[in-house]
Amino acid sequence: MPVDIALALEKRVKRVDIESEPEHLVAPGDVITRDTGFMRGHGTYMADDVLFASVAGVVERVNKLISVTPLKTRYNGEIGDVVVGRVVEVQQKRWKVDIKSRLDSVLLLSSVNLPGGELRRRSAEDELSMRRYLSEGDLISAEVQNIYNDGSLSLHTRSLKYGKLGQGVMVQVSPSLVKRRKTHFHQLPVGASVILGNNGFVWIYQTGGGEEEGGGGRLDMGE
Repeated sequence: MPVDIALALEKRVKRVDIESEPEHLVAPGDVITRDTGFMRGHGTYMADDVLFASVAGVVERVNKLISVTPLKTRYNGEIGDVVVGRVVEVQQKRWKVDIKSRLDSVLLLSSVNLPGGELRRRSAEDELSMRRYLSEGDLISAEVQNIYNDGSLSLHTRSLKYGKLGQGVMVQVSPSLVKRRKTHFHQLPVGASVILGNNGFVWIYQTGGGEEEGGGGRLDMGE
């Protein structure tokens, strides 16, 4: 019985750069797309049915919405973000924390772990002892718990991985450089650990040395 054998032809896949799906850096005035089927997002403007960039940044597309995320911008928090910040004020039953957002964030007394991990209602004695837990100038790692109507963020440090930071160095980068990932706590093979804050604050400290009390340094790499 005769058998026909046909050789499979190798398919050549052509890589086509589609202007309507850009993923690149743009400067103000650059053309993003001439396709009128897309919606204009933040960081863009329309002129003569052509979509232009109004800021320097990275083009992002979500379905039919095109926007430009600036390379240098204030941090816009989302629930679940990991942040590193500095306590700037102690108020009644709360701390104000600077995380380089538009407004200072709020860390409520009820949103922190008590010494020893004790679980109970916060009392007036706890309120009087707030500066023993955290005082002005202390650096902390925390998670965004809620977003208020005015845009300010509510933080919490209930998990053991959050709380007051000790000796280390803080590097400040643009928040756009820190992507949202499953984990922001990394242990490096060189004897150091890193906390990547979504707000652009990166905390580097010695692994195994413990989080001793103290300020730590700061290296500013740009707003």
